[in-house]
Amino acid sequence: MKLPYGITDFKELREENYFYIDKTKYIEIIENLNSKYLFHIRPRRFGKSLFLSTIEHYYDLNQREDFVNLFSGLYIGDNPTKLKNEYFILSFDFSGLNTDSQKNLKDSFRKTVLTGLIRFLKSYKYYISAVEKVIDKLEQENDLKRMLEIVFTLVEEVNKKIYVLIDEYDHFANDILAIGDGDFYKDTIRARGFVRDFYETLKIGAKSVIDRIFMTGISPIMLDDMTSGFNITDNLTMNPLLNEMLGFTEKELIELIDKVEIDTKKGKLLSELRINYNGYLFSTRGKERVYNPDMILSFFNNWQQIGEYPEKLIDDNVKTDYGRLQRLITNRDNKSILEEIILEEEIVSDIVSRFSFDRMYDQDYFISLLFYMGLLTIDKKYRNELILKIPNYVIKTIYWEYIQKRLSEEYKINFSLKQLKKSVGKLAYDGEIEPFIQYVSENVLKQLSNRDLQRFDEKYIKIIFFSNLVNGEVYKIYSEREVEDGYIDLFLEKDSRYPDIEYEWLWELKYLKKEAKSRLEQVKKEGLAQLEEYAASKKFADKKNLKKALIIFIGKDEYEIVEV
Repeated sequence: MKLPYGITDFKELREENYFYIDKTKYIEIIENLNSKYLFHIRPRRFGKSLFLSTIEHYYDLNQREDFVNLFSGLYIGDNPTKLKNEYFILSFDFSGLNTDSQKNLKDSFRKTVLTGLIRFLKSYKYYISAVEKVIDKLEQENDLKRMLEIVFTLVEEVNKKIYVLIDEYDHFANDILAIGDGDFYKDTIRARGFVRDFYETLKIGAKSVIDRIFMTGISPIMLDDMTSGFNITDNLTMNPLLNEMLGFTEKELIELIDKVEIDTKKGKLLSELRINYNGYLFSTRGKERVYNPDMILSFFNNWQQIGEYPEKLIDDNVKTDYGRLQRLITNRDNKSILEEIILEEEIVSDIVSRFSFDRMYDQDYFISLLFYMGLLTIDKKYRNELILKIPNYVIKTIYWEYIQKRLSEEYKINFSLKQLKKSVGKLAYDGEIEPFIQYVSENVLKQLSNRDLQRFDEKYIKIIFFSNLVNGEVYKIYSEREVEDGYIDLFLEKDSRYPDIEYEWLWELKYLKKEAKSRLEQVKKEGLAQLEEYAASKKFADKKNLKKALIIFIGKDEYEIVEV
């Protein structure tokens, strides 16, 4: 079975017989909505480009002869709509623009628009006369508004309608935001910038030749900043009808597993995939959670290549995309929000559907941005509160890696990966806890100043443990895991990639300031009682080599370990 990892061209996918999860019923749903100008946000690498390509091939009048070949056996092939193959398709992809300077961005934006218009004219040269002359004219034109008007006039003359598709509409804007150059952003998007001119012209075109628009991106920030320049779109991001349009439902994932024919127990594999890649819910009324499709396809693509469980849980391309998190954290409040999310694995916040650059770092707006990026997802509604959570284990590792990098930069800590992995190996294979605790004490805690320790507590110990254990790679680490009698500080569970691991761990963490050392015995007694209660949970009844430890740090240079 050929897996379409990295394939975004629907025609190539169908003609080359790649595996395809049928999402074409959503074409019918979208067409039957009251709105014609639509905007849809999903995290990076969630299948947006492929879905746009599917729409393109379905509505393109040039694809009429290929309709049966492309859509036979799919929902929309058996249930075609009245607008099938009725449009000229005008598509733009704004990923990969040069954001080194305003001039470079303007030049690359114009080039992208010009390329889209030239491709459009060549595609419909049998309907539009003197195409080559028009192309020459466009190449000499620098005004984006005029370029679009020239093409719109020609289409109007032949009495046709356009379906505009825009992929990654905000990619370059997010790059600018990540750089942190507010003036660059405002000059480009607001006032009379060239980006606003482009979208204003589309808005005007919607009164004549543009019948439909479908746009994708990862945040709504640019739409709000363009205000009246482009206020015709309907944001479908949290529409429950489209919750499962992108991503794989569990039923679709099982279909993929059956096709790939992986030689392993399906139940165990599904359990692993749920933990690692599932959990995304984009509407409080959505019916099912969905898996990240890029991560799933990367996982099985690697398994096919090597014939066994892949070592890497996350695609390097995805990790690079989420690396933007490092550059978005510019103030202490947002750093505190991330710490809360990492420790609690959830946060209460509304999701803001539109927000401008000026408000992006306010708490609700920042949390909403994390939701749109796929770093948070909807957990549930409780009374009048919306609870968001980290969607899956792989996204948790991104947070932890961020924390380790921040610790390293803020406190000038040099982590020794070799020493770290050796100490985690002792935990996993020999059941020895001392080397890891000593590593953390020597390499992290003792590097902190007395000033750093003023606001220190168990929470920060846990953050430090998280960030180090995730780089040790052999454990899945859970914080505040609920059991019958409370919440465990840390549970270190075997990672399926390392089946020979001998020991799993339950840890209860405590921290005492130096001046409170007289409370050590009392804290020890309380901690051991908690640990015994947690260990008695039914959730751990089948664990053969489960070790338990109470770890107490006193200041930055003392610690005590009590194993149960």
